[in-house]
Amino acid sequence: MATFFDALTDKYVDFIRQQHVFFVATATAAGQGRVNLSPKGMDTFQVLDPNTVAYLDMSGSGNETSAHLQNDGRITFMFCSFGPAPACAPQA
Repeated sequence: MATFFDALTDKYVDFIRQQHVFFVATATAAGQGRVNLSPKGMDTFQVLDPNTVAYLDMSGSGNETSAHLQNDGRITFMFCSFGPAPACAPQA
């Protein structure tokens, strides 16, 4: 089950900065399309402040992410620890 926070803490910002890969997921309204999940990287994700992030969406096979955001406005970012010590992930 997901845990939601009002803002990113320093611990989460440090964790995010350590990751070389992240995933972006978007979808249209329920039942009206498909989910788009894409791996991202190349140091394109930045934490601007505890409540604002930005990333450069490099074009690939299409721009389904942008179309979904214009349609629905929802986006999910997922960060995974692929290092030798996955326990470096912050605890809630």
